[in-house]
Amino acid sequence: QVQLVESGGGLVQTGDSLTLSCAASGRTFSNYVMGWFRQAPGKEREFVATISRSGSNTYYTDNVKGRFTISRDNAKNTVYLQMNSLKTEDTAVYFCAAVRGPFTYSDARKYDYWGQGTQVTVSS
Repeated sequence: QVQLVESGGGLVQTGDSLTLSCAASGRTFSNYVMGWFRQAPGKEREFVATISRSGSNTYYTDNVKGRFTISRDNAKNTVYLQMNSLKTEDTAVYFCAAVRGPFTYSDARKYDYWGQGTQVTVSS
């Protein structure tokens, strides 16, 4: 069992930056591929980014490329999502998720463990 706890959400303005953190516990963190997903009101949960077990490979959905950066610190059992140049359309609840490696996925159904989510609101 893997427990995931997100933090770092909040209310920001267009163009601001925010860094989300997801602390993991319960299993060997470095064995797990990590992902960030988000869900806006009335919409389905969508893929944002994923990172391989070592952190050497990352993948992003097109509309965050160049603005968001996913990273991990295996010594701290934590995955991060650095979000720059935030837009109103980035407003959502952000979830981190974990799946035992080695493959990375953009499909939420592949992930076995989920955090409770953290709200990010971007106002104009």
